[in-house]
Amino acid sequence: MPRVLLAVAVLTIVVYGLVDVIRTDRRLTRGISKPAWIVVMVVLPVIGAALWFIFGRPRGSRPAQQTFRHPTAPDDDPEFLRALELRRRNQAEADRLKKLKDQLDAREQKRGDGSDESHDDAQGNDEVK
Repeated sequence: MPRVLLAVAVLTIVVYGLVDVIRTDRRLTRGISKPAWIVVMVVLPVIGAALWFIFGRPRGSRPAQQTFRHPTAPDDDPEFLRALELRRRNQAEADRLKKLKDQLDAREQKRGDGSDESHDDAQGNDEVK
């Protein structure tokens, strides 16, 4: 039974050390580079773990906490909501401009139809309708 507990303790320390090396930011490792620490941990598991905890681990800090950006639902993502609002405003502005252009075209057409007749009348070309 003591052998099993010793084996489990050693395995736990080695795995914890390896995970700690992997999770630590590469700029915070001391001694050698992060990939070199991983190689040392794999080649010399017990000694590598001990060396990591003594010499390689960043001083005065816990293992580097990595923040992962998890996918969020569209209605919880502020960037998506901003883009959606911008798209809605752009569409509303485009619709408003199209409506104004149609109104302007209609006025110009109306004015164009009326001005041609008044122009003909001003020249004295009376047509019988």
